Amino acid sequence: MKRFKLVVMALFTLVTVSSANAQDENKPWAIGFGIHGIDFYSNSDLGGMFKELIGPGDVSYIPTISKVSADRYLNKGFSLQLAGYLNKTRLSDLLYYSIDATVKYDLNNLVGQTGWFDPYVYAGSGYTSIDSSGEAMLNVGAGFNTWLSKDIGLNFQSGIKNGFSDVIDNHFQTSMSLVIRFGGKDTDGDGVYDKKDACLEVPGLKEFNGCPDADGDGIKDSDDACPNVAGLAAMNGCPDADGDGVADKDDMCPNSKGTKANKGCPDTDGDGVVDKNDKCSTEAGPIANGGCPWLDTDGDSILDKDDKCPLVSGIASEGGCPEVISNEAQMGIDTFAEAILFNTGRSSFKLGVTEFLDSMLAIINEYPTAEFEIRGFTDSVGSDKGNLKLSDKRANAVKDYLVKNGIAAARLTAIGFGEESPIDSNKTRAGRAKNRRVEVKVIN
Repeated sequence: MKRFKLVVMALFTLVTVSSANAQDENKPWAIGFGIHGIDFYSNSDLGGMFKELIGPGDVSYIPTISKVSADRYLNKGFSLQLAGYLNKTRLSDLLYYSIDATVKYDLNNLVGQTGWFDPYVYAGSGYTSIDSSGEAMLNVGAGFNTWLSKDIGLNFQSGIKNGFSDVIDNHFQTSMSLVIRFGGKDTDGDGVYDKKDACLEVPGLKEFNGCPDADGDGIKDSDDACPNVAGLAAMNGCPDADGDGVADKDDMCPNSKGTKANKGCPDTDGDGVVDKNDKCSTEAGPIANGGCPWLDTDGDSILDKDDKCPLVSGIASEGGCPEVISNEAQMGIDTFAEAILFNTGRSSFKLGVTEFLDSMLAIINEYPTAEFEIRGFTDSVGSDKGNLKLSDKRANAVKDYLVKNGIAAARLTAIGFGEESPIDSNKTRAGRAKNRRVEVKVIN
């Protein structure tokens, strides 16, 4: 009896230095091997029973494994235990055995996990036999587990067994066992059992149901847009080095604070060209000019990009170049050109035409940089081919006269257009006369 109580005291001491880890759905099975003792009592009142339990009594036990148990976790703190006991009565040395089925309830489900103590209560029934007599008995009691490692622990249990008839005397039964848990599966070995592991094949963390957080930023990899680089929750786990609200992976300028509209790049002058592509980052300019403003080198209000003569002040009508010929001069040439008449069906001039050609020549000589195109036209009388040939001859007749009288041939181009582009109807005599014409136009 003394040795039995010393073992109980040692077990209680061990509880105070061990960590608790209750049997649950992750490790649903447990088997136990231990010793037990029985103590018969005759008192029916609670005070007498308690005195019998803690007093010296006549505890019977045998110094070998005398209890074998198997537990199966059910749900919500409940588990089912099937246990077998073997003993001998202290006084009469009669064989004692029992087979009990009990339902256990883990009290930590009510009070919360203690971190070191795993108590439970139980109730059930079984068959108990002494010598050749036996009967069904009601079992109630309490106990606790304390785990020495992840799956191995010690169990202490004590309770009352009351018979349904008077074949077996009522008695206390107290046991101590080595308990081994098993049955849980943890495929990836991360400490999260498969039942609760959302990432069965990859080791992970308990707080993420077994899923990994490779970069340790508190965002599990499956939700992390940058799983290998620590980042911010607001950036879906990606870093934002310059703090501009654009994740580095999407930031075209990760080390310069910019805007989302510019994919994280700054645009200092606000011209729509980001600084890294802006040739004039502090002065607004169009994209077409690399972010720089268009220049007007000659100050003629015509931008260099549109100015045919960017270094010489000019006018818009001449594409930014100086005026080649005045409007008045062009009007004079047009007037004289209308007076250039040819003999019918020929490229020779009518009488009196040369004085108009000389007047035109005088105007052309006033503008030595101007270049001209002499265009010949006919009416619709005759064949197309013949009219085209005739119009070309007439245009060249005008050119030849001007060249003969001092105008450089390089400044003149003669082209015949035949009966194309009439300026009046070819159905009337007067209309046809207008269509037989020569035009002289500035082309530079």
